[in-house]
Amino acid sequence: MPESEHLADLGRFIREQRGAARMSLRRLSEVAGISNPYLSQIERGLRKPSAEILQQLAKALRISAETIYVQAGILDPSEAGSVVAAIEGDPLLKDSQKQALLQIYRSFVLESGATEAPTEAPEPE
Repeated sequence: MPESEHLADLGRFIREQRGAARMSLRRLSEVAGISNPYLSQIERGLRKPSAEILQQLAKALRISAETIYVQAGILDPSEAGSVVAAIEGDPLLKDSQKQALLQIYRSFVLESGATEAPTEAPEPE
């Protein structure tokens, strides 16, 4: 896939996640600590953000960094194919729904005999 298409796909993904989080472009840029014009350029596929910027966006959008790294082509999907990342990255779920699913998933994992529940997702504040 050409770089420009890849950047456009990443921008679309970030815009979808922002929409799912019901955040304005301005609000996301404030929470992520990046400029409004820079975020706009990322969403339009005109700029390639660094891994650090992607991490800031993931945190602001309350999705896993792994999910956004896969979209950016930084991480191979097979390396980040966890259930937690899938739940966090689902644009159709509300934040509260994601947290509820993650709690249920972790309780099932612990019940099945795992010594520790997956913690890729931060606990809600």
